Amino acid sequence: MAVTISVGFDEAERPVATRLFWQAFSAKLGRVLGPEDRALRFLEPVLYPQFAITARDAAGTLVGLAGFKTDRGGLVGGTLRDLAAVYGWFGALWRGALLSVFERDLEPGVFQMDGLCVDATSRGMGVGTALLDAVMREAAARGLEAVQLDVIDSNPRARALYERFGFQAVGSERIGPLRHVFGFSGATRMRLPVSRTPRPPG
Repeated sequence: MAVTISVGFDEAERPVATRLFWQAFSAKLGRVLGPEDRALRFLEPVLYPQFAITARDAAGTLVGLAGFKTDRGGLVGGTLRDLAAVYGWFGALWRGALLSVFERDLEPGVFQMDGLCVDATSRGMGVGTALLDAVMREAAARGLEAVQLDVIDSNPRARALYERFGFQAVGSERIGPLRHVFGFSGATRMRLPVSRTPRPPG
């Protein structure tokens, strides 16, 4: 599929971007942010388009996005007050504590990805590869040395995509008893040096 790549999405696309994110991460976050209607209500106002590289099809429809994180923020923001507006203060407190498990400190010279989302009907058509290519170009333009991401152990399809692109595992993290909450046991940290970025096969 031929796609157009750009940075950000406009306000009219916010509901589509939110659904893309939830489609990609509901298996990971569903037990904490679900049910879906409440999750979407929380997520929609706290997605920050300036931290997203987006892909649109020939009709101009948003079909994928790759989030990233900088010292100014990341794709998904939100505060305890935002959580409380949807889940109440008690719900906000325990949800905020669990979500903090996914916080990642920035490393010097490393471009931290913050989620890759491709619409289910567009998967397997090269959208994810196009987004990863754009992420590498963005990292290079910022003068950074590598791109880094985390992939959970229950998502082998995503890991296979990253490995085909050239990412290699550089570490792993187990979440212990929290696996019963999130539905996965751990995550692998993967990294690709910008200077050695391969061109994926077409």
